[in-house]
Amino acid sequence: MTSPLLTNLRRTALIKQLIARKSIDKLISDSIEPERALKKTLGPWSLTALGIGAVIGSGIFTVIGTAMAGQKFDAPSLENTPLLHYLIYHTALAGRPGAGPALALSLVLVAIVCVFTGLCYAELASMIPIAGSAYTYTYATLGELTAWIIGWDLILEYAFSNMSVSVGFAAHIVDLLDWFGFHPPAQWISPAYLPTGLQDLAGNSLYNSGWHFGFNIPAFLVVMILTVLLVRGIQESARANNVMVLVKIAAILVFIFTCASFVKPHYWHPFMPNGWTGVLTGGSIIFFTYIGFDSVSTAAEECKNPQRDLPFGILATLVACTVLYGAVAITLSGIVPWQSVMGDAAPVVNALKRLSLLPGGASLTWVRLFVLIGAMLGMISSILVFQLGQARVWFAMSRDGLLPTIFGRIHPRFRTPSVATWVAGFVVGIPAGLLDIGTVSNLSNIGTLFAFVLVSVAVIILRYREPERHRSFRTPLGPLFPVLSIIFCIVLMMGLEVMTWMAFFVWLVIGLIIYFFYSRFRSEFAGQ
Repeated sequence: MTSPLLTNLRRTALIKQLIARKSIDKLISDSIEPERALKKTLGPWSLTALGIGAVIGSGIFTVIGTAMAGQKFDAPSLENTPLLHYLIYHTALAGRPGAGPALALSLVLVAIVCVFTGLCYAELASMIPIAGSAYTYTYATLGELTAWIIGWDLILEYAFSNMSVSVGFAAHIVDLLDWFGFHPPAQWISPAYLPTGLQDLAGNSLYNSGWHFGFNIPAFLVVMILTVLLVRGIQESARANNVMVLVKIAAILVFIFTCASFVKPHYWHPFMPNGWTGVLTGGSIIFFTYIGFDSVSTAAEECKNPQRDLPFGILATLVACTVLYGAVAITLSGIVPWQSVMGDAAPVVNALKRLSLLPGGASLTWVRLFVLIGAMLGMISSILVFQLGQARVWFAMSRDGLLPTIFGRIHPRFRTPSVATWVAGFVVGIPAGLLDIGTVSNLSNIGTLFAFVLVSVAVIILRYREPERHRSFRTPLGPLFPVLSIIFCIVLMMGLEVMTWMAFFVWLVIGLIIYFFYSRFRSEFAGQ
């Protein structure tokens, strides 16, 4: 029989382990051990290109349609109702209300949140330039248990973000094949699960809602091809990404300026068809596309000069992407009715297709092709960055003993976390072939916002705990910006569906089971 004294000692040891924090100095020294070190090849402009590649490449070409038009289901249900709406009105909705033309306001709200959170990331990333991002920051400030929770959350965030973008990429492949007059069987170029069915541009039903026999092959293939590229090395990946970002920005500008003459102002009325609920929900839906600057910080260990380059890369990403997002949202909602982009994973290029079929729109056929190619390159660069970030989180958690050591293996030639990269590829690629864009984006949104809350909390704690530590970048106005970041992120989380909250808690429970029955026994703090 276990004595009360031994029981108390074990309980005390467990509590100490749960709140054990890694020394920031040790985190940095561990990362430069030769057998664990990653190659340092990234400069400020490469970091900015990585961030723009992640942010612009996903939402601006794919989820912007869902954020604008929302989703509709057959009957009202609590599960599909935004949490804040239910708490205020105590009524269920038949889906998520879209922002309509007021998506421009949603983007302003998201931009404000991203400024506050981006400044928090910039301060922490310049202090702790280690692979792992929010996971590493919480390990140094909030303790091992919280670090495990956020690391588990980041795996969810990156995986479902890439699933969403991969599904959007497949929709653009369909559009490209259509441009050349080739129409493969829909079952091999669309998700197996379609909660709102599948329709063509004329509104004809191709599949009813629910599951059907098929697999989204383009979504799977793009993930696996980019996995090979990432295994070969981040330097080669960053060079390819830089080229794709330039083409993508050019395509966005061509879309904006070409379509300006086709804008019909009456499409902007009513400006807020679903009120502030729609504005909040639209911002919650599209928020995950702003995790590009988070991906920048996950590459901290591979920066040539992280103290200088990380704040630059994060803030430059936010400024460039917010301007481009707003311009595209205003243009798109002015050239087609906002309701017409519901369920469309390729709203920008399909809007161009509609215009090209109108009298005087024939010249847009080649514009559509150019924008289509730019959109596809944009999504490729986005998947590239998200997969890079996800593999680095697995790598960092493995290095700390919280995940099996196999995920921390470095390729002997390319010096990249090859095993983690391959596993991340299959974890994303297979579900991307099965699920639709609305389903996979929900969990990414709540995971992203939760990570942002903990990063903001970490800034406040480190300001109090280690005020003397050198910071090449400080968040302005003391604790005000981190506190505002926390508040705004929680508000946006409340704009997500009840079902999303339920699934998120289930994911966290699974993570806690893994931690208490596996990870805590293999952590470097185990038994201390």
